[in-house]
Amino acid sequence: MEPQSRPDTAADARRLRIAFGIAVALVMLLWMVKIIEVAGGLDFTRFGIYPQSLGGLAGIIFAPFIHASFAHLFANTAPFIVIGTMLSYGYPRAFKLLLPSLYLGGGAAVWMFAREAYHIGASGIVFGMLFFVLTIGILRWDRRAIALSMVVFLLYGGMVWGVLPTLEEISFESHLSGGLIGLVLAFLLKNRDPEPPRKRYSWELEEAETDDFDWPDRL
Repeated sequence: MEPQSRPDTAADARRLRIAFGIAVALVMLLWMVKIIEVAGGLDFTRFGIYPQSLGGLAGIIFAPFIHASFAHLFANTAPFIVIGTMLSYGYPRAFKLLLPSLYLGGGAAVWMFAREAYHIGASGIVFGMLFFVLTIGILRWDRRAIALSMVVFLLYGGMVWGVLPTLEEISFESHLSGGLIGLVLAFLLKNRDPEPPRKRYSWELEEAETDDFDWPDRL
């Protein structure tokens, strides 16, 4: 039997478009900063996070917007848009708490514990969103959560190894701090957004109508 058509399909598609628009707008802001830096012959690296330095504290605010090169920015662009869209679409209430937590909390963790070097880029936020979506899909285990987790895992599951130290010029500390925050918040916010309504099939509706019918008493 075919599932009963859902009246909120249009609203669902609209929410997906809004989620995509939010992710794209945030990425466009990152590109704008990089274009201004290159066009002006500037170097914004010094505004990154420099651990355990008073001057480096400002990097908690500025570092996610700064990238070493267009290649560095491009590497963050696609996963930010895809994972950000999945997150904002599937967990809009949690997203409002997760994003600032990754932005400020991840930067603070890097400032406290990372190596003495300038740490820049939005990859910490990307890793936080990645670990959140993967973890909450396992915790909630509803149809939408599983689907979103599977899409993200198939596209970017290999990124999880980025929390380990590899190349010296890559801030694995940013990846690790973002990933841990995303993991913890998945547990704390797993019930923040309601589960999507379950599709009902026509035979279920017919059965419910039969159960609700008041049969006359038989002699």
